[in-house]
Amino acid sequence: MAYRTYLMVCAGTGCVANQSIKIKDTLIKELEKKGLQDEVAVVTTGCNGFCGVGPIMVVQPDGIFYQLLKSSDIPYLVEEHLIKGRPVKKFMYIPSEKEPPIPKMSDIDFFKKQVLIALRNRGLIDPEKIEEYIARGGYSGLAKALTEMTPDQVINEVKKSGLRGRGGGGFPTGIKWETMKKVPGDVRFVICNADEGDPGAFMDRSIIESDPHAVIEGMLIGAYGMGSTQGYVYIRNEYPIALERLLKAIAQAKEYGLLGENIFGTDFKFDIRIIRGAGAFVCGESTALMASIQGMPGEPRAKYVHTVEKGLFDFPTCLNNVETWANVPQIIQKGAEWFTQIGTGDVTNDPWGGSKGTKVFSLTGKVVNTGLVEVPMGITLREIIYDIGGGIKDGKKIKAVQTGGPSGGFIPESMLDLPVDFDELTKVGSMMGSGGMIIADEDNCIVDMAKYFLNFTQEESCGKCIPCREGTKRMYDILENISVGKGTEEDLELLEDLSYMVVESSLCALGGSAPNPVLTSLKYFKDEYLTHVREKKCPAKACRQLNVYTIDEEICATVGHGCDLCKKSCPDFAIFGETKKAHHIDQMKCHKCGACYDACNFKAIKVE
Repeated sequence: MAYRTYLMVCAGTGCVANQSIKIKDTLIKELEKKGLQDEVAVVTTGCNGFCGVGPIMVVQPDGIFYQLLKSSDIPYLVEEHLIKGRPVKKFMYIPSEKEPPIPKMSDIDFFKKQVLIALRNRGLIDPEKIEEYIARGGYSGLAKALTEMTPDQVINEVKKSGLRGRGGGGFPTGIKWETMKKVPGDVRFVICNADEGDPGAFMDRSIIESDPHAVIEGMLIGAYGMGSTQGYVYIRNEYPIALERLLKAIAQAKEYGLLGENIFGTDFKFDIRIIRGAGAFVCGESTALMASIQGMPGEPRAKYVHTVEKGLFDFPTCLNNVETWANVPQIIQKGAEWFTQIGTGDVTNDPWGGSKGTKVFSLTGKVVNTGLVEVPMGITLREIIYDIGGGIKDGKKIKAVQTGGPSGGFIPESMLDLPVDFDELTKVGSMMGSGGMIIADEDNCIVDMAKYFLNFTQEESCGKCIPCREGTKRMYDILENISVGKGTEEDLELLEDLSYMVVESSLCALGGSAPNPVLTSLKYFKDEYLTHVREKKCPAKACRQLNVYTIDEEICATVGHGCDLCKKSCPDFAIFGETKKAHHIDQMKCHKCGACYDACNFKAIKVE
């Protein structure tokens, strides 16, 4: 049935959390009430990426973008836009108070510089309907591979494309596939790693939520090339929407004959099984993931024998992450030459010679426009943060960019013109990782942030090897001492020595990369560490044990009217003063927890 208008309602995790399903239901009821149900269709889509302004609805085919919607807005919006033909400005995106609203999604800066491959169908299809994926060229890459190409030709095409693994390691995908293909034996497996667990990262989850069939098609093509008949998707159980849509997509693919026996009338057969992970970060590491699938503790093993030779159940196994698999159908469909036109370097004679295609990042932190972006390799950090992200919140000054999650590093403001690709990020001590990008401003303390990431990796360590288990714990203790005023300059030397020890002697990549935030923070922000240990002060005032809290008695008395909120919140009973009169803090009793600062609604608490 053809409709004149399509209301594309985002049903990604972020928008669902903000009641987008309720908005969809209200839309359907309002359209029926107005007799528009045969003219206007409501379509639930995956994540549009602009998570900071959800719930989102895009009116197609005109591309009108509505943000921050509430179900109570729907009757007015239907009346004005769909009946009277007047798009509603107050629901549109407004870049700043001084600028007019922007009606069309394509004109919003957040979307302008994005190039979509892995996310090519986001916001355009209902991810729970295979027919809509097929209508946009879905499974044509698989059809081409099975009916026009040999397995070796498929692998060669991926090799020529220069596609490198998007899960963090950046290993050339075609080389990995070719290596496994050469291993003797009839039983071999392919795995999709959807165990995304980096703080602030939600790329793989959103790809599955938006386009699960792209991942399935990529796995089918890879399995055909490598001679596999069984695949696994290892996905966190804490991603219920992605899991539900993936299960539906697999069932639909089986119903259409795209999974199972004699796919596209050929001898090729392939099936996919879902394995639910319990949320252990270490299970993102390939050997730990495979151990978990086998029902064993999620602990890594030494890789003197690669998993493409002996992996799952000791059979050859190829593991790629969600984003890597989602790129494959487009490479086969459009050709390696098309893919190599995007990105940096030259992979003609060297698969490690560049970073081709695009990368999906979750842009979070102190940036105006937070969300999910897909950008061409080689774009600069400055372009991502300022052109796409809209700059730093509240006009603050940027301090650092943290890329690569807890395994990555801090990049200072002076390096914002750095091209974003595998090699350039590695050169400065950081990494691409799976695609987390956290922006820190002048109010963020680098010591505190390094401590946060190290605490995460220390808690997520499986404990199998001593360098990671004990080394990260000792490193965290040193950072904790520095943040409470007990650190010394000798501690900084010890911290650096410990970092290199953990890097060089840990069993797996979790331990081997855990010190990266510490090492890069020491390298680029040494002055901030020295201020902590020499002056016992935190320049960002984020390390509360180094702060002195006082009360501006005039503000307290005249603006706050001695409201008592600070006094009631103080666990040390260090605040004195009568109700409706100025209060003061007894510094001898104050343990500098900052509870008074959090409680005050009138900015009467001062931090020195």
